[in-house]
Amino acid sequence: MKHTTNTTTASEFGGTIDTSFVLFFLAMEFGRSTQIFSIDAVLMGITTLMVLALPYFLPSPYEKPSYRDWLAGRGAIAVFGILLGLIFRQSVGVVLPETLRYMPLTFLVLTAMVSCYIQFYSLLKLRPVK
Repeated sequence: MKHTTNTTTASEFGGTIDTSFVLFFLAMEFGRSTQIFSIDAVLMGITTLMVLALPYFLPSPYEKPSYRDWLAGRGAIAVFGILLGLIFRQSVGVVLPETLRYMPLTFLVLTAMVSCYIQFYSLLKLRPVK
């Protein structure tokens, strides 16, 4: 008799949910940064492209959509994050207090730590032989 359950843990999403939050906050920080043509912006842009494209290749127990469709969805998340970062940059000091200036970076660090934990857990958890 085969026993199956329908519980889905966060680690079984295989880099779709958690890395989407990292991508959003990284794009928001990229849009918020004041110097677009600096070495910092170039490195952040390369990192954003890597977080945009590479999580597709993480192991996942689910069937993956085509790479083009997946990349289009992730690109929409990145564009939305950049636009929100640009709006956030214009509103800090005018509508929002100056102390909230680094809030996107704070959320980026927190989501990146959670994403690393989830990915390491999914790679290192024991899988029984079938």
